[in-house]
Amino acid sequence: MAAMARLLVLFAMVLVPVLVNGQKTPFTVRGRVYCDTCRCGFETSASTYIHGAKVRIECKDRDTLQLKYSKEGETDSTGTYNIQVEEDHLDQICYAKLVSSPMASCKTPGPGRDHSQVILTRSNGAVSNLHYANALGFLRNQALSGCAQFLKQYQLQDDVI
Repeated sequence: MAAMARLLVLFAMVLVPVLVNGQKTPFTVRGRVYCDTCRCGFETSASTYIHGAKVRIECKDRDTLQLKYSKEGETDSTGTYNIQVEEDHLDQICYAKLVSSPMASCKTPGPGRDHSQVILTRSNGAVSNLHYANALGFLRNQALSGCAQFLKQYQLQDDVI
């Protein structure tokens, strides 16, 4: 009986610190920001990635939609952002959202590509601290010349705006 008690104490001494420290490890939200150079509404091989674009992580209360958390980040030379989020947002709805683009010719957020939902909780079985967001995109003011020809491979030439 005493051996069992010692085993439980030893188990608690090992497991409790692991659980406590695991809850304090920050999440990293990673994603990319692109310029939709052909204004087709999705990434293509003609898309370019934006250095210096601003992105914000926002979490809102699921019931009241009141903002509970906000943190901004910026993309690097590859158009990639990495934003660290310290807290677990179990019952909140979180998004990566476009804030601004440094490109004068590509500043309009793309419809449906201006935000991406991200899950920021450890209560869903995910083990990794790295969470990926879908790519976010700005629309170029005018499609590049040659886009109609380029988009024929997607059979979307009539949809170019």
